[in-house]
Amino acid sequence: MVISTRLGIVSKLVGGKARGSFRQSKRNAGIWFPDAKFERQFKMSGFGNVSFLQNSSHELMKSLDMHKLEELTLQRARFPDNPEATGVPREKEIESMILNFGPQHPAAHGVLRLVLQLEGEVILRAWPHIGLLHRATEKLCEYKTFTQALPYFDRLDYVSMMCNEHAFSLAIEKLLGIEVPPRAKWIRVLFSELTRIQNHIMGVTTHALDVGAMTPFFWMFEEREKLFEFSERVSGARMHANYIRPGGVAWDMPLGLMDDIYDWAIKFPQRLDSLQDVLDESRIWKTRLQDIGIVSAADALNWGFSGPMLRGSGIKWDIRKTQPYEVYDQVEFDVPVGTKGDCYDRYLIRVEEMRQSLAIILQCLNKMPAGEVKIDDRKIVPPSRAEMKDSMEALIHHFKFFTEGFQVPPGACYVPIEAPKGEFGVYLVTDGSSKPYRVYIRAPGFAHLAKIHDISYMSLIVGLACLPFVWLVNVIWFYRFAYSKEVFEEKKAIRFYVQASFAGLLVWTVLVTAWTIFFQMTRSSGAVWADYLTFVFPVGYV
Repeated sequence: MVISTRLGIVSKLVGGKARGSFRQSKRNAGIWFPDAKFERQFKMSGFGNVSFLQNSSHELMKSLDMHKLEELTLQRARFPDNPEATGVPREKEIESMILNFGPQHPAAHGVLRLVLQLEGEVILRAWPHIGLLHRATEKLCEYKTFTQALPYFDRLDYVSMMCNEHAFSLAIEKLLGIEVPPRAKWIRVLFSELTRIQNHIMGVTTHALDVGAMTPFFWMFEEREKLFEFSERVSGARMHANYIRPGGVAWDMPLGLMDDIYDWAIKFPQRLDSLQDVLDESRIWKTRLQDIGIVSAADALNWGFSGPMLRGSGIKWDIRKTQPYEVYDQVEFDVPVGTKGDCYDRYLIRVEEMRQSLAIILQCLNKMPAGEVKIDDRKIVPPSRAEMKDSMEALIHHFKFFTEGFQVPPGACYVPIEAPKGEFGVYLVTDGSSKPYRVYIRAPGFAHLAKIHDISYMSLIVGLACLPFVWLVNVIWFYRFAYSKEVFEEKKAIRFYVQASFAGLLVWTVLVTAWTIFFQMTRSSGAVWADYLTFVFPVGYV
C-alpha cells in the first residue's frame, strides 16, 4: 500500500497535475515518510551503505520480504564488506591526500612551494616547485654591461648580498687579468663575513620562530639591524649595497666605522651564548631537529651539496680553505663539521660559523692595511668625484663608463666562492664586448631543494612546517620548561628574562587597573571592561 501510494504520487507529478509543486489537497497526507523507529534501526545497524535491520518484523519489512533477503545474505556472505558475515576484517583502500605547502605558508617564507602527497600525516612524496624567485637574471645580464649587471646579483639571494657581488666581480677580474689592491681585498673579506653572519641570523632565528621560539628572533634581529647600519654607512644602502665592484670596492670605509665594527664584534658572542642557552637546552628544539632530515655523506656528495648541508654530513669542505681566494689564506679559522647529518647538526654548524666569522672579522680589523681601494686603471674604474669637478675629460669618461661600460677580452671562466648557503659559482663567457656573452649562476640551494623528497620521505608533516596551534603549544611548553628548577639553577639569563617578563606583565596590569578605576568610571560598565581587557591582553599577544 505504501509503495503504491508513492508511485501514485510520482505519476501525478510526472503527469502534470502537480508539476513543479509537492503540495497536495490534503496537506501532504498522501506523501510517505519513514517513521522514527525505522530510521533509528537503520542508523544503529552499523553496516554503512548495507543495511541489516535488527528487527525484521516491521510491517514494512514484511511487505518487502526483507527478512528473507537478510537470511539469504547471511548464509551466502554476498557482501564482503560485512565483517560479521564473512569473519574477515574490513579492508578499504584509502586515497592519499595532495597538499600544497607554500608559497603563502609562513614557514615557506614566500619563496618555496611544495606539493605533498600525504597518507595521514606521513609524507609519501614531495614535489618541489623551484623557481618562485626566477626572474631570468642570467638572460638579463646578457643585455647589460658588466657594471649594470652587478646589481642583479644583490637580488639573487637578498640575504647574501655582498657574497653574490663578490663572485661576479672575481669572475670579471679573472678574465681581465687584474689584481685589486690589498686594502680592497681585506675590505671584501670583512663585509663578506658580515654578510655571512646576517644570513645565518636569518636562517637560524626564522627556523626557531617556525618551531615556536620567538625570543631568539628578536634578540638576533636587533644585531642584524646593526649590520645593516654598517652596510648603509659604507655604501649608502642597507641591503642591496652594490659595493664590491670589479677592480676593488666602490668607496673606502668612513672614519669610525672600523671602531664601531670592533665594538659590535666583541659583544656579539654574548648574544650567541644567549641564543644557545635558549635553544640548546630546549627539549622542544632538540625533539624537532634531532634525527630529522638526515643526509648521509654519500648522498650529500652525489647530489652536489655544499656549505652547511655538506659539512653537516661530516665532510670537511670549505672553499675558503680548499681554494682560498682574496686573503682567506692569511686568516685563521676552523671549519666545523657534523656527525649525523640531521637538522640539529646543521644548526650547530651555522652557529659555530658565526663565531668563526667573528674571528675572521677581528683579524681583518687588526690586519687592515692602508692604501687605495681601487686599481689605478681608468678603463675599469670610473674617475673620482674630485676629478670630475676639475676636468671635463674626466666627466666625459665617467658618462661613457656607465653608459657603454668597459670591454673584457674573449674567454670563459668559472669562479666559486663560499657563500653562506654553500658554493655560489659564476660561469662567465665573454666575446670581447662590453656585455657578457653568457652568464651561468651556480646557486647552492638548487641541489638542496632537489633532494627535498628524499629528505622528507616518511617523515611527519609537522617536521616540515609548524602550524599556528603547534606554535602556541610550543611557546607554552617552553615557558613551563624555562621555569623548571634545573634551568633556574644553571641558566641565570633565562631565569632573569622570564621573571622580568612576568614582572612587567604584573606592573602593566596594575597600571591599567588603576587607570580604569580613576579615569573611566563615568562610562558604561560594558565599555570599561572591554577597554580593560583590550589593554591587559593586547591582540598581538593573544
